[in-house]
Amino acid sequence: MTQRILHFHFGKEGGAERFFVNLAAAFSRRGIEQQFFIRPNRTWEPDIAKLGPITRSNFRRLSAFSLLTHLQANILVRKWKPDAVMAWMPRAGRLLGRWPNTTKLARMGDFPNNLKHFKHCDVLVGNLPGIANRCYDLGWKKPVITISNFSRVVNFKDIDRTLQNTPEKDFIVTASGRFVPRKGFDTLIRAVAKLSNVTLWLMGEGQEKERLSQISSDLGISEKVKFLGWVEEPIHYIKASNAFVMPSRHEPLGNALLEAWQAKVPTVSTKSEGPTWYMRDKVDGILTEIDDVDQISLALKNLQDDKSLQEFYVKNATDRLKQMFDEKAVVDAYIKVFQGDFSG
Repeated sequence: MTQRILHFHFGKEGGAERFFVNLAAAFSRRGIEQQFFIRPNRTWEPDIAKLGPITRSNFRRLSAFSLLTHLQANILVRKWKPDAVMAWMPRAGRLLGRWPNTTKLARMGDFPNNLKHFKHCDVLVGNLPGIANRCYDLGWKKPVITISNFSRVVNFKDIDRTLQNTPEKDFIVTASGRFVPRKGFDTLIRAVAKLSNVTLWLMGEGQEKERLSQISSDLGISEKVKFLGWVEEPIHYIKASNAFVMPSRHEPLGNALLEAWQAKVPTVSTKSEGPTWYMRDKVDGILTEIDDVDQISLALKNLQDDKSLQEFYVKNATDRLKQMFDEKAVVDAYIKVFQGDFSG
């Protein structure tokens, strides 16, 4: 019998949203029927629309629209009878009802501060083991399962390495994400300022953009830092680069880092939560202390100077990706949860 899954996802734009699309597409390839509640005007909506009907709502805490969304969800669950309802993070968790005869779960891509929005969940799913530990520390008594992400197979598109006047022979470093303080892009800019013949491609948008641009200007390297804006598929730009850096101060998993592994590009990451779980220092890439400008700069210099070192990290990271982040294993694990098997 075909399984039916209803998703509640009120995220914006970023790596977590790209994985949501990837996972929903993988479910569809396995013959699972799906419906979706999402925010309106998302850039990724056309990809979701191919997979099932969409209900659009901003779903704020107290508003007439929220009451309407609750009513719409209740009616859909009663009539469509999904096998599972999957909430993505706290806001979506508030929409879950008491609904019997359906598995109710929240997929968590970050460490929660509290669990007040998940009272109707039968099970929580975190994308790394530390999230499960945090939930139990907060007093959660029901099951918590770890199911991580996967990188989808991509048909890479050629990207012009001279875009925005990037010197043809420069060593190109990429980084992507929302321009917010926890991403640490200010540290990366300072590290790049110490290097010669290096251009940094920054992909994303956000509140920190003006500050990051000012830091580049103050350091005298505005011509070395290229702000590419929001790009729908950062992996193509990563593929065109020589190295990828994740300089985050806090990073629950690091989807962009996994995309760099998929693109077979050598990587540098700070010792944030996700990367320290799965990335082996000096084996799959280079791990540095958080906010350590000199360590990041030295790591990039070592990659810039040593082609064989680049190849060594790429080979190991490719193997690691296959071992830990396989699409079939991830989807199989979710199907077990949808069927009410919370054994992990």
